Amino acid sequence: MKDLIDEKFKAYSYSVLERFLRYVQIDTQSDPYSNTFPSTEKQKDLARLLVEELKQMGIANPEMDDNGYVYAELSKNSDKQVPVIFFCAHMDTSPDCSGANVKPIIHKNYKGTDIVLPDDPSQIISPKNHPELLHQIGNDIVTASGTTLLGADNKAGIAEIMDAMNFLIQHPEIKHGIIKILFTPDEEVGRGTEKINLQKLNAKYGYTIDGETLGHIENETFSADMAIIEIQGYSTHPGLAKNKMENAAKIAAGILSQLPKDKAPETTEKKQAFIHPTYINGNIEKTEIHFIIRAFEDTALKEMEDILTHIVNDTIKKYPQSSAKITIKEQYRNMKKVIDKYPFVVDYAIDAIKRTGIEPSLHSVRGGTDGSRLSFMGLPCPNIFAGEHAFHSRQEWISVQDMKKSVQTIVHLVNIWEEKSK
Repeated sequence: MKDLIDEKFKAYSYSVLERFLRYVQIDTQSDPYSNTFPSTEKQKDLARLLVEELKQMGIANPEMDDNGYVYAELSKNSDKQVPVIFFCAHMDTSPDCSGANVKPIIHKNYKGTDIVLPDDPSQIISPKNHPELLHQIGNDIVTASGTTLLGADNKAGIAEIMDAMNFLIQHPEIKHGIIKILFTPDEEVGRGTEKINLQKLNAKYGYTIDGETLGHIENETFSADMAIIEIQGYSTHPGLAKNKMENAAKIAAGILSQLPKDKAPETTEKKQAFIHPTYINGNIEKTEIHFIIRAFEDTALKEMEDILTHIVNDTIKKYPQSSAKITIKEQYRNMKKVIDKYPFVVDYAIDAIKRTGIEPSLHSVRGGTDGSRLSFMGLPCPNIFAGEHAFHSRQEWISVQDMKKSVQTIVHLVNIWEEKSK
């Protein structure tokens, strides 16, 4: 079947770029401080469009639920008992950088030189800072214009899943089982799986299409917690404050100044853990700090939390009229604990990438995906490359050719599941 799929792709008119350019122009930025779900109503603008496109494609039952999730199903065309698998991508973009009025630009036949973004020439995408560009010579690179992120994270994954489904509908001779499609809101703010209807999804195994470099498969993520520190100071008139005032903002600054410099995102790599302050707000009387804490091993995660707790307790002792409350909230856990029990899920993905002519590479990701939580919800769910680079920044970019390879990988993967079934 591999040869047949390859032959059909040679004549196939890919829609992945066209879809991607359309999706990134819809602002779907999520909001970590919102109390609604989804955190921003505008994420539903993309969800509604995807439902309509799935209907036009010929998928009979796509729907968006009240929480903004998109569910769809491609019916089986095989007589075998193939396990139901799903493909997942998230619709929201990061709060770290504007996602409004994105103007995508295609840089055709990339020559290996710096890419200067026209709306802000200080934004230069250079192979010096983005060495993966050196593997893209001759390819077509898509960027934003310099004032926003691009949104390849994760609208590339959405476009790739959509195009793969389109290919399968056009080529019913490619055998597969039931394929579920899941597009989620609020992944970027850690809430992407919060209101998933598992009964509606009704699958056994899955794959997020939300990875970076061509050929990469990620079967391991950080374990992640959030820490919130609430500091209650003692306020009085500044003219009469000597030996009385205990400024909560300064207490917060004292805590931040003691964070270990070798346990920060900017000083760590590979499997090193970190403590990262993401938000601070307050005044003399009350100040709040938010942290994300990340580690691959739960013991290391606990160690980071103990370090932070010690700093807070040691600092607040110096302020007898003040107090500090620490709240730790679990966000997600390392998916490897679950996925290792189902090695074939990763093995099939490795085989699928090989069938596209690309060398697969297994990686740990210094982050998390919806797959992290889905795995612990009983759905083993590794992450496959989408081709996105420099995400959460104005220098985000992606290769058109990498997106096409992702489409091919998805198609080969569904066929492998059918081949391996009885």
